[in-house]
Parts: sequence; C-alpha cells; structure tokens
Amino acid sequence: MPTFCSMGRGEIIEGLLESDGVRLDKALADASGLSRERVKALLGEGRITLDGKPAPSASAKTVAGSHFAIDVPPAAEAEAAAQDIPLTIVYEDAHLIVVDKPAGLVVHPAAGNPDGTLVNALLHHCGGSLSGIGGVARPGIVHRIDKDTSGLLVVAKSDAAHEGLARQFADHSIERAYLAVVNGHPVPPAGTVKARIGRSDSNRKKMAVLPDTASRGKHAVTHYKTLKTLKNCALIECRLETGRTHQVRVHMASIGHALLGDPTYGRPNSKLKPLLTALQFRRQALHAAVLGFIHPVLGTTVRFESPLPADMRELIEETTR
Repeated sequence: MPTFCSMGRGEIIEGLLESDGVRLDKALADASGLSRERVKALLGEGRITLDGKPAPSASAKTVAGSHFAIDVPPAAEAEAAAQDIPLTIVYEDAHLIVVDKPAGLVVHPAAGNPDGTLVNALLHHCGGSLSGIGGVARPGIVHRIDKDTSGLLVVAKSDAAHEGLARQFADHSIERAYLAVVNGHPVPPAGTVKARIGRSDSNRKKMAVLPDTASRGKHAVTHYKTLKTLKNCALIECRLETGRTHQVRVHMASIGHALLGDPTYGRPNSKLKPLLTALQFRRQALHAAVLGFIHPVLGTTVRFESPLPADMRELIEETTR
C-alpha cells in the first residue's frame, strides 16, 4: 500500500513494488494510481527513485520488494473566469448553493475543458464568493458528477461550509440517490453491490471492479432497487454508501446491467440501439435525483429532489410496456 506525504502543494508517493520482471512504468502506475504517461514524464524529470537511487528507464524490469519514491510536483492551476452561463438554482444562502446540473455541463475546468463549466457559471452568479479551499480552478467544489450525468450538486460559498460538507462526504453521511435506466432486468430486482473500484489495468481512463485483496482502489457500496420494469430495460434507484469515480456506472455494468447510452461501460443492446439512435440519446441514463445533508453552518437537515430531465422521461415513455 503506497503512502502519501504532502510537501507544500506537491506530494511524495512511496511504497514497495510487488512483482518481478514487470515494466517499471506499468508497475509504478499500478502501485501509485498515477497514469503510465504521468509516470514516464516523472521518470524523465528524475523525480522517481528506487531504493534511494535514480530510477532507470520506463522499460526496465522490476525487482519485487524494491522501495520506490515518487516526487509529484504541484499542478499549475489556471484561474477560472466568470462566464454568464444559465444555472438552475435549487437552493442558495450565504454559505452554500445547490444547483441542478444539466447533462453536458462539465463541473470544473480541466484539460480539454478550459471554460464553459459549472465553475465558470458559479463565479459569474456568485460574484467570486466561493470557498477557496478547492484552489483557483475548483473554487467551492466539494464533490462532482460526470459531465453527462444530470442532477443535484452542492457547492460551498465559504470555507466553513466547504470543510463541513467535506467531512460529511468523507464519513459517508450524505444522502445521495440516483435514478438510472439500465440494460435488462436485474435479478434479484433489488440488491447491494459491494466491490472495490480502481483504475482499469487495460485502460487508465476507465475505472473497474478490482479483487477485494487488491492493494489499490477503494471500497465501494451501491444499493439498487428496480422502480419500473421496461421493455428490455429497467428504471432503477441507486443509493450510495460511498462516492467513488463512476461508481454507479461501474457497479451496474459489473452485474450485467450497464446504463443505457453509457459510451464507456455499456455495450450496444441490439433491441434498444435503434430507439436510442432515434431519440438521439447519447449519454449515460443517470440522474442525481436526491441530495440530503446537515447544513454545515446552520446545523439543520436539508434535503433536495430533482425531477427526471426530459430526455430520460422520453426514454422511459418509449420503453414502457
């Protein structure tokens, strides 16, 4: 298990390599959680050591038990610009704001999406009054949902709210329920998926279910239940105990019921593909419908609900028996 030590705004990742004869870049990526390309770049910069000595090339073969240390420099952040982008505000006070995000809107600026994001819209709406804890690129952002997932998101306007919300997300006391349309009919119609989630070995841009004995990844729990049986698919509700990247998408795909329209974890369903094409439904059928928490400053219990967006309602109507 690697350890992480903050050094200013960067960090040192340390651990032991477990395998013999594996390419060094792959072994380090698996052990650290970094991408292979990131590992190669850090090797080239001389920021990785093995047993206290500069690491050799990316293609070098590993020796089990070798101690590695990776000096990860702080990422250079670009300050997000305020942009007049329409928002659906569900709730707002001096401490936080809850928005109903449409599918297609990225949460914060990143490579490939330098602007036009929810953060850019919030900076315009809030006049710059967002928590600074997330840094200049992610002001106020406590959690996120995928670009093509719609629904509820809470954003901190003060550092006190940010810290209080972050604690609740960390101890899994936030109420979160998602509505999804999945391929097939889950059997049993309700259940729990407990499966560790981490980076895929075959594609570092994807997440995957990992063995419980894996030294990487994170424990994840999803409770699902079928709300409505449809033609060749089903409307389900998923309640999360944990909040891992792509959790609902990965867990449902792992039990054979990938979300309709999911380009990453789904497989084309021959019976439903013509309908998805006709409806021009090109995103995962996933909506963050319920968000509940203790207000981090006022101490009151708050709970918000968001109705299904039009594209998912149409999909359900067209597949109703």
